[in-house]
Amino acid sequence: MKRLILLMLAMASVVGAFACTNLLVSKGASRDGSVMVSYAADSHTRYGTLVYMPRGKHAPGEMIEVREWGKERFLGYIPQVPYTYNVIGNMNEHQVLIGESTWGGRPEFRDTTAILDYGSLIYITLQRARTAREAIEIFTTLADEYGYASSGESISFADENEVWFMDIIARKPKYENGRNLNKGAVWVAIRIPDGYISAHANCARITTFPKDDPANCLYSPDVVEHARECGLYEGNGSDFSFADTFCPLDFSAMRGCEARVWSFFRKHGAEDMDKYIDFARGENPSNRMPLYVKAKSKLSVKDVADMMRDHYEGTEFDMTVGIAAGGHELPYRWRPSSFEIDGKKGYNERAIATQQTGFWFVGQCRGWLPDEIGGLFWFAVDDAGTSPLSPFYACSEGISEHYALGNGSMLEYSPTSMFWLQNRIAQFAYLRYNHIGKEVRENVDAHEYAMMEAVAAADKEALKMQHSEDIRVFLTGFSVKQAGDLFKKWKALDEYLLVKFMDGNTKRQNPDGSFMNNGHSDRIPPQPMFPGYSDTYKRAVAK
Repeated sequence: MKRLILLMLAMASVVGAFACTNLLVSKGASRDGSVMVSYAADSHTRYGTLVYMPRGKHAPGEMIEVREWGKERFLGYIPQVPYTYNVIGNMNEHQVLIGESTWGGRPEFRDTTAILDYGSLIYITLQRARTAREAIEIFTTLADEYGYASSGESISFADENEVWFMDIIARKPKYENGRNLNKGAVWVAIRIPDGYISAHANCARITTFPKDDPANCLYSPDVVEHARECGLYEGNGSDFSFADTFCPLDFSAMRGCEARVWSFFRKHGAEDMDKYIDFARGENPSNRMPLYVKAKSKLSVKDVADMMRDHYEGTEFDMTVGIAAGGHELPYRWRPSSFEIDGKKGYNERAIATQQTGFWFVGQCRGWLPDEIGGLFWFAVDDAGTSPLSPFYACSEGISEHYALGNGSMLEYSPTSMFWLQNRIAQFAYLRYNHIGKEVRENVDAHEYAMMEAVAAADKEALKMQHSEDIRVFLTGFSVKQAGDLFKKWKALDEYLLVKFMDGNTKRQNPDGSFMNNGHSDRIPPQPMFPGYSDTYKRAVAK
């Protein structure tokens, strides 16, 4: 621990503001044979709602108004296609699933005249693609045609058979009379081999790549030549590294971003990740981790969900230990990420789980089931460490009001919004995380295990049905009901936690969970327990 504190105070780099994490699991690496992608949309301004875009037919000449995702800045219009697919969250009715994380990269590669940002591209692509490969083609073709309006991104594309990792950045603009003559993007996409896992967390990760293996690697034809034109590369192409060219590593990228990937690989990868510890510490950029590793054992959806709740527990970066965790072992650090005190500079760790999450998900593409049943989208709002996932079938023709766009906002409290209810519980848990947070997590686990059983029963019932419309109606009802039941359950939990843990105390309970009384009145409790602070904190205060 002493070594870690000294390193922290010695480094001056600032962990970047970008903050999203994706975990990718190939079919052969999952316990049930599903392809899985998880995603946390982390932002201090993002309000957590569930996207719902119904399938539809569109008239010739119909246009789409494009507004930058998360900011609502108007960008322009593009033509609509004749038919679009049903979308629930980041998954469509054909089990195509997309996630992302932002890494920024070189600022001079930002096109200020482009129409399509990464968020708009994701949801437009989901409305049009039937496979992951087709999604990559649609995404990149649209970016080239209308301009790519975002900075560097890593994108996850999945379907019931494959999962792909793509790094993308806009071509360096060349403006003439207000028009960019160099619009579009350069990119590389790699298929994750069966039996392997991958991840990305706000840092480009694709280095060198095969130029003659279209089954496993796709790329923009000019990716190497464009780097040459921009004076970023001079070789013959064999040693060209996309990540090193467009997103050079620094301390922040390794310690604040790649360390999250390291934590996933360490826990679920077969490869010994201790040999990359100097890279995760931000000390050795030449010791890059691989893009993917073989899974140590097959992962369940619960394994992936719980990894999204990671705070580096059990590693030297563990955020639950030490004086920085305070008196209640809190694995969160309030922003800003860096600080200076008494002439010394330091920073706070950035784990996969973070307080400023708008929404997060684990998507399952289950190829042994018909599309109407196979696409399963586990969705939650706010911090993954304290929020429960609810199952939504991607064929659903409606969603719960508790997750709907328009039910509250970051500036407008709504008593029927799951985002605000979840935040009430999370904010309370942060006060005494080793007590309140522990109980919240127990409730999260119990709920998710129950939902897995409920999904298995719903799958079985839906498979008995002969008509797609009947299946969609049934699974829509199931998804909406489970979300509604969870809201009621979580509202009761909110009230229960306040009664039990108010004022730093913990009320005593009977074996059945009811609160004890003082033996004279059923309205007055006995003297509560005073759990106080952690021993680490008490020793630090005493010293």
